Amino acid sequence: MSTMFVATEAVARAVPVVGGVLGAGGVAVAALPARVRMRAELRRRWRSWALAAPVFLGAFFLGRAGTFALAAGLGVVAVGEYARMAGLGRGERVVLTVAAVAVPGLAWAAPGVDAVRAAGALLGAAVLVAVVAGDAAGGFTRACRTLFGLVWIPVALAGLVALDAGTALAVGVAVAFGDVGAWCGGTALGRSGPLSRPLSPLSPNKTWAGVAGAAVATAAALASVGAFGVALWAAVLTGAVLGDLVESMVKREAGVKDAGTWLPGFGGLLDRIDSLLVALLLVMAAGVGL
Repeated sequence: MSTMFVATEAVARAVPVVGGVLGAGGVAVAALPARVRMRAELRRRWRSWALAAPVFLGAFFLGRAGTFALAAGLGVVAVGEYARMAGLGRGERVVLTVAAVAVPGLAWAAPGVDAVRAAGALLGAAVLVAVVAGDAAGGFTRACRTLFGLVWIPVALAGLVALDAGTALAVGVAVAFGDVGAWCGGTALGRSGPLSRPLSPLSPNKTWAGVAGAAVATAAALASVGAFGVALWAAVLTGAVLGDLVESMVKREAGVKDAGTWLPGFGGLLDRIDSLLVALLLVMAAGVGL
């Protein structure tokens, strides 16, 4: 079965699910009374979702070339935001930007590349700039932050190309649903009781109630697109929860609230795809859909 056919079939399953949820969400946010405190923000978020969904689904409809373009485009923007937060210099930014295109490109052109060779190339790229500059004072920190960025963004996004189309698309849809489910669960159940306890001091507003909401939403999303499996669900749920905390850790050290300001309702691109990045990494580590 051709990869194009698999991708088209996966999109055909996802479109009515995503369209239905977006439609219901649009009616819900339009009906919110003016006294609701988050009314304006929720409307901005819905508009961002409504614009992002066709782009995401359309990339899969175009096959591996489309998912490569999606991964590279997301990666170039995301590494720019990360480099600013991490305080990286021009050289490291160039390395990250090149990797944002090259790593998904490699997953497209040469699937199944030996992991040891890939890891060696990433390590070499991460340390190159600081070593050549002879930075004895902060070179190790720069290299570590660059290596983290390489794995967190370009390698993770390469999963959109490396995973089979059905799995990659299901992960994207499930993470998006999980984000909404976490917000609903936290709002409904996170005010008091055992589920109101925060997950981590990194993000006190993220509670176990949010995890419960995300667990239900991600399971429902995977089932609705015909991709539910315990291993896949566990990887997606863990990524959906851990990804947000990972970015909170980066932002707290950087002293910023958001990775950017251009994406209505979210902040920056990294604020929107942080969970997707970790979920893709965990799904690939679990060997699901490879």
